[in-house]
Amino acid sequence: MLPTPEQIESYIKQGIECTHIHVESDGQHFFATIVSPEFAGKRLVQRHQLVYGAMGDRMKTEVHALSIKAFTPEEYAKNSAA
Repeated sequence: MLPTPEQIESYIKQGIECTHIHVESDGQHFFATIVSPEFAGKRLVQRHQLVYGAMGDRMKTEVHALSIKAFTPEEYAKNSAA
């Protein structure tokens, strides 16, 4: 059984400091927008690795598809203003 978007948010928050997080699901796939100061100075792949690390083994057992948009607070503020 798939976890809920709220559970996914909780898993990520346990491993990453988030200033904003929103997770949606279409019933099979999850789509996460995550804003964290921990992403500063990191390339996209490193940001995704942080999220996968926070998810742990759940990425192998519970969640098979997770689309990630990972922003620093500054990037998110700039994109939100556009």
